[in-house]
Amino acid sequence: MRIVFDCRYTRIGRHDGISRYTAGLVGALGRLHPVTMLINDHRQLDLLPDLPWEIIPSPTSAGEPWVARVVNRLQPDVVFTPMQTMGGFGRKYRLVLTVHDLIYYRHPTPPRDLPAFVRGLWRLYHLAWWPQRMLLNRSDAVVTVSETTKALIAEHHLTKRPVHVVPNAADMPALAPGRAERTAPETKSLVYMGSFMPYKNVDTLVRAVALLPDYTLHLMSRVPDAEQRRLSELAPAARLVFHGGASDPDYAETLAAATALVSASHDEGFGIPLVEAMTLGTPVVVSDIPIFREIGGDAALFFEADAPEQAAARVRQLEQDGAWAAHSAASRAQAQRYTWEGSAERLLAVLTEVASRRR
Repeated sequence: MRIVFDCRYTRIGRHDGISRYTAGLVGALGRLHPVTMLINDHRQLDLLPDLPWEIIPSPTSAGEPWVARVVNRLQPDVVFTPMQTMGGFGRKYRLVLTVHDLIYYRHPTPPRDLPAFVRGLWRLYHLAWWPQRMLLNRSDAVVTVSETTKALIAEHHLTKRPVHVVPNAADMPALAPGRAERTAPETKSLVYMGSFMPYKNVDTLVRAVALLPDYTLHLMSRVPDAEQRRLSELAPAARLVFHGGASDPDYAETLAAATALVSASHDEGFGIPLVEAMTLGTPVVVSDIPIFREIGGDAALFFEADAPEQAAARVRQLEQDGAWAAHSAASRAQAQRYTWEGSAERLLAVLTEVASRRR
């Protein structure tokens, strides 16, 4: 079976969520079965494993609907892509697409770094369900990253194809031996990792930390200057540290020393920061939404998304005797459910089954 893995959504220089999913999954899959990667820029190889690769046009090029004519030359049995938009006209192979979430149907603002014409298509695409149905139904199978999103796909009747869950995982360094079995947090600090788009609801976190004068909120991602000023003025009593896009080592160190990772998001497709925190034994205090219930399980502490008082109370709950240590241990156990090795095994089973079908 010849597997081709579409790695063209890998970032240059630094991962985002889909890029990290791509690199983690293809690396683990490559240890189980021969894989050929598709890239569109040689610089993407800096963030990808050492596997065979072929260069083809960008997924945002005007010729993407007909990219199968190029891929056909590789004679794959099955192609997997971590997105749902890979062109398939004229393909001679099985195709497995990925849906990470349905967030942008409720929040249709596209990422700012996409080309203008792609942002326009993005908005049009999310005004109705039929474009998604059309894309997914031209595949042979669909992968998604959570049971929550799988249920939403079924609820909205998005595809007639079989849907399989291949979860995300985390790439976090192991703690030094002396820190691995912490029974108390090293600092009274909270960590937020994520974007500052409105649905992420960072305002609730800022208001919550204003009610916790002995705590500092570390905001790890890049944030526009205007948004930084707005958040600083939102609750002047809040102690905020804007890292402006922390490096992976700085993020891991800040997270490992923290009392908790926090998120007040209204919508998520998965929640990689939760797994990253739990991997390090840092408890998570997050909004009570279905996906966080799925990922955090009994290890997490939950609050209503728009209730900063509840968020502050859950952080204070970790100060009770033995509470932090118990949630830390439960977090490490919960994180073991999410590994690239386990996800790759699931994906290989899907690809094997799909490739075995007669066209």
